[in-house]
Amino acid sequence: MEKVVVIGGGAAGMIAAGTAASRGKEVILLEKNEKLGKKIYITGKGRCNITNTGDIEELLTNVTDNKNFLYSAFYSFSNEDIIQLLHKYGTPTKVERGNRVFPVSDKSSDVIKALTRFMESYHVDIRLNCEVIDILIDQESVIGVKLKDQSIIHCSSVIIATGGLSYPTTGSTGDGYRFAKAVGHQIIPLKPALVPLETEEAWTHELQGLSLKNVRLTAYYTNKEVYSDLGEMLFTHFGISGPIVLSMSNYINKYLDNGKILVTLDLKPGLDDEKLDRRIQKDFEKYSRKQFKNALDDLLPSKIIPQIIGLSGISPEKNVHQITKDERKKLISLLKHLEIHILRTRPIKEAVVTSGGIQIKEISPSSMESKLVKGLFFAGEVIDVSALTGGYNLQIAFSTGYLAGMNA
Repeated sequence: MEKVVVIGGGAAGMIAAGTAASRGKEVILLEKNEKLGKKIYITGKGRCNITNTGDIEELLTNVTDNKNFLYSAFYSFSNEDIIQLLHKYGTPTKVERGNRVFPVSDKSSDVIKALTRFMESYHVDIRLNCEVIDILIDQESVIGVKLKDQSIIHCSSVIIATGGLSYPTTGSTGDGYRFAKAVGHQIIPLKPALVPLETEEAWTHELQGLSLKNVRLTAYYTNKEVYSDLGEMLFTHFGISGPIVLSMSNYINKYLDNGKILVTLDLKPGLDDEKLDRRIQKDFEKYSRKQFKNALDDLLPSKIIPQIIGLSGISPEKNVHQITKDERKKLISLLKHLEIHILRTRPIKEAVVTSGGIQIKEISPSSMESKLVKGLFFAGEVIDVSALTGGYNLQIAFSTGYLAGMNA
């Protein structure tokens, strides 16, 4: 019987191991942690956003790095396939806002239990606290792996599913990149993806804790728009975070090495300049006897009003009825195009996923096998693929893990 070694007991590794074993292979899964699925455990704030029920083309549009590479994987093992597998092994699911799929129990541990039952049903040999230090190659073919205790496991195939560099406490410490590089693979520079952003402006830090809904963020690199979306954001002690900020980070992280990125915040995306002007005039009529600093409560959250007033250049003590048309125009421009300069992302250890990784041109998209070493396969975040939030990154792990398991 052919032996397959899977390195890494996360989402990709568990699916790969169970799939390979279902084909009659002798499979050993090696996990250096004391338990399986440590990153799954913390995803979705402990609830685990398993996948997304959008059609395959929709899933692919949410992949930000190398989506074409994933066509075979997504069509070979789809979102419906992972949902059915989890149901079969005792974890029913539900669909929430944005087509996001979660376990009915809201417990990520139930997803790990189902994947573990899947592997155990096909007699995968699961070995915890077992760290690989080297892949053994002879004549450009895999012949085994060496463990930290210097013992060797001989095998004909190895699947590297070691994750990225984000959340290193889960065991994602870059082992897979080291293994791949040692056998000749190119590693695309690693960057944090789905990560909060640090800003130049001090006023953003002063708004720590303020969450804004239904606002639009647009990012520009050398005056060219590289991202724009509507949604929710959060101000922090270092800058900005929240759903649309995390998504934006995937599009701008590649540019930040070359300098700052300009982002404009539209606080009133539902109103064009003319409608916003009418709205402001209506409020100003209502508060005509008040000072400017007391006339914006109907328009903006109270916490951001002092910052807007400061940036507008209009005296906070100025009576509303004395505000000129030009001053009102400047206020409108500020509310529609509030400028924020992004200095850098937060560190990669704070990112949800890692952008960059093993060069996709050196991996067969139909099998996940290395084009350089026979019997060497890759699955999950270790590959240079990443996506937006919404269950897409876990689907990448499941789909690539399945292909690797089917071909190892």
